[in-house]
Amino acid sequence: MLIEHVAMYVNDLEKAREFFIKYFGVKSNELYRNKMNFCSYFLSFEDGARLEIMTKPEMQDQEKTMARTGFIHLAISVGSKEKVDSITATLKKDGYEVASGPRTTGDGYYESCVIGIEGNQIEITI
Repeated sequence: MLIEHVAMYVNDLEKAREFFIKYFGVKSNELYRNKMNFCSYFLSFEDGARLEIMTKPEMQDQEKTMARTGFIHLAISVGSKEKVDSITATLKKDGYEVASGPRTTGDGYYESCVIGIEGNQIEITI
């Protein structure tokens, strides 16, 4: 089996799309909009993984705490320690909060965690 894609609601669809294009080099399809004003993009990563970002009128934007049930972060493998460092530094320079790292975790991962677009945690790993 294979996870076909993961979906994420956002308030600012264009800003979220540009975030993933700028920092993670995703390819985007054309905007999809239906008659109910639901809009989405599919963002494709180099290895074929896909993230669907979506928005619709009257979204609820609840606080995103780190200790909650449900999905907590999106982990993106960038291929090397140097890329983890570089992308993390760029995100920090651009005003995003680095929650941890870059570091080697107790279970052997080299990673950083950044509070990315709309308060969502992005884990950047090798």
